[in-house]
Amino acid sequence: MLAVKTVAVINQKGGVGKTTSVANLGAAIAMRGPDVCLMDIDPQAHLSLHYGLEPDETTATIFDVLAEESTLPNATKMLTPNLWLLPSTTDLAAAESTLAGHTQRNHLLQKSLTAQSLPHDFILIDCPPSLGLLTLNALVAADDVLIPLQPHFLALQGLAKLLETIQLVQQRVNPRLRVLGVLLCMYESVTKLGKDVVQEVRDFFEAARGTNTPYADARIFQTVIRRNIRLAECPSYGKTIFEYDARSNGATDYNALAGEFLACYGKTEPVPVSPEAALPPDTIAPVPVPPPMPYSSNPHEISG
Repeated sequence: MLAVKTVAVINQKGGVGKTTSVANLGAAIAMRGPDVCLMDIDPQAHLSLHYGLEPDETTATIFDVLAEESTLPNATKMLTPNLWLLPSTTDLAAAESTLAGHTQRNHLLQKSLTAQSLPHDFILIDCPPSLGLLTLNALVAADDVLIPLQPHFLALQGLAKLLETIQLVQQRVNPRLRVLGVLLCMYESVTKLGKDVVQEVRDFFEAARGTNTPYADARIFQTVIRRNIRLAECPSYGKTIFEYDARSNGATDYNALAGEFLACYGKTEPVPVSPEAALPPDTIAPVPVPPPMPYSSNPHEISG
């Protein structure tokens, strides 16, 4: 077993495939043998619902862990022999106010992870679509960040803000934090818009190579997640894409992504990606994109 790697899956914009990616990437990794724990730290609890889990008042959730009323081992549920889930609840929406007065409010998840030695190879954290206390807890606890991105220009604005926040957390609280990479979701290879956005992101990360930033070594995953109605349907049945339709494009894409993801940690050889599910290798001339809006974070919110 490798040392556990904690990966925060983040995008402050909703509807970009974040929860879908945590659910199906986690399942695909577990199918290959590594032990995976999924953490739902989003008050919408969509990851929990994706797996058909609706916690009641008797179920321990991530809220109980952060409030120090339960431990991670007690709150984590086994889904399959290699796959576990720490569920969320809508009560988590009160965490921002309930835990605001805690002196270590940004370190609560890290403290729980440090207190118990969990028998997992990977922890994937499904973060809320915001940059508040819950997301900061994930960033402080994480080793790496995976950013699902829908290829359109407004997403570039949000990416710049998110990278600023990640850099602040790395500088002030969590020096080991790095951006593993960007995953393109809902990708349509036939559109010029998607290709232009991909090139903009490529250019940005290429310019960051060799800099003292947490995203200096970030990659754009070669595997893309294509638009696929089966991915939208499977949560309503409480199933992953592999249980719902193993022959769909969604299953093909997330299986290929799992191989590429594990290769980042030296756990497997990269798998061939079908041309339809891979980024085009050619360089596309980008269209002008406006610079990101100025973004200022409260320095008192991200501190040790």
